[in-house]
Amino acid sequence: MQTHLADFIRDTPEGREAEEILRKCVHCGFCTATCPTYQLLGDELDGPRGRIYLIKQVLEGQPATEKTRLHLDRCLTCRSCESTCPSGVEYGRLADIGRHEVEKQVPRQGADRLMREALKGVVPRSGLFGTAMGLGRLFKPLLPRVLADKVPHASPPGYWPTPRHARRMIALAGCVQPSMRPSINAATARVLDLLGISLVEQASAGCCGAVRFHLHDQEGGRDDARRNIDAWWPEIAAGRVEAILVTASGCGVQVKDYGHLLKADPAYAQKAARVAALTRDPAEVVVAEAAALRAILARRSVSASAQKIAFHAPCSLQHGQKIRGVVEGLLSAAGYDLTPVADAHLCCGSAGTYSLLQPGLSRQLRDNKLAALEVGNAERIASANIGCIEHLCGGANLPVLHWIELIDEKITKAA
Repeated sequence: MQTHLADFIRDTPEGREAEEILRKCVHCGFCTATCPTYQLLGDELDGPRGRIYLIKQVLEGQPATEKTRLHLDRCLTCRSCESTCPSGVEYGRLADIGRHEVEKQVPRQGADRLMREALKGVVPRSGLFGTAMGLGRLFKPLLPRVLADKVPHASPPGYWPTPRHARRMIALAGCVQPSMRPSINAATARVLDLLGISLVEQASAGCCGAVRFHLHDQEGGRDDARRNIDAWWPEIAAGRVEAILVTASGCGVQVKDYGHLLKADPAYAQKAARVAALTRDPAEVVVAEAAALRAILARRSVSASAQKIAFHAPCSLQHGQKIRGVVEGLLSAAGYDLTPVADAHLCCGSAGTYSLLQPGLSRQLRDNKLAALEVGNAERIASANIGCIEHLCGGANLPVLHWIELIDEKITKAA
């Protein structure tokens, strides 16, 4: 794609990156076939190719409009288009650059601005979010449906094994997961403990930065990254941990991108690259210990189960981190019967704060996803990201949980 970027961005780091990405696009349109919003709306501007043209126009100097922003707002940043693209177009990074410029040209107003400011102010602060979640549970019957769907019942985490192994990993607690599903990290700690790995959390770490970054407070998102790096660095520098484990796949994508986000920061660039290289999804860790896991299951006489599970692979897992088929293999090895899921590449509509900012489109995508997940007569649904889990729970007829909890359940029941 030929580009002629405007003076205001041409010689900036963002401009050079955008130009490199734009030049890879060959207009083939393969991306439209796997774009969830294009499938729903049938508008070229609500597909990746159309949005790339909109961003290109803005970066070449054409003023952004409310319509430009609307079409970019409707994008889930699911990155399914990246998995489809034969030219390797990094659409997600281009979207970040384009959206940031559009935000500067077309400021938010009224309720839209207030909602986004509230999300940036509350969600990344785990203590404040936990308080809000407690109030939400108390007043759930009075909440609007779009909010009530996001308030799960309180669930106890269960025990967390005392660190006792030479192998040690740090888990990101995150911002919303501690109050919504503390059972996920605790279950991960129990599974890894049996595999000879101790899992710990650093209290001074917090939100991965994705919330602020994708709500166009990009420097705030980088500050979140810097705080986490500072929290983890003493253990990393001392060689006491072998990985940063992130059980929410959406957060995992963000932390794995720290090296890119902070590459221009001389104080953090090398540290950020090191943290990104150390970051792992639990699927990557457990599959590397698959032989040990199978041995544990065999010793505990865990037999094959007829229980049917439908697995929803979050976009952040399959398109962002490029981890495909791994969780399914682990669940099958643990004796679960996985049901086929049509259009498994499509987004469920959660997409971070998208389900609150675009509730109509999000609900359509969720209903489509649930229909695909439930058609095989599954008894439960598993996923790998807290946002997807709670979003699906809002409309599911089946229990929804993290896949690591199913592995933990097999081991715990057999103990």
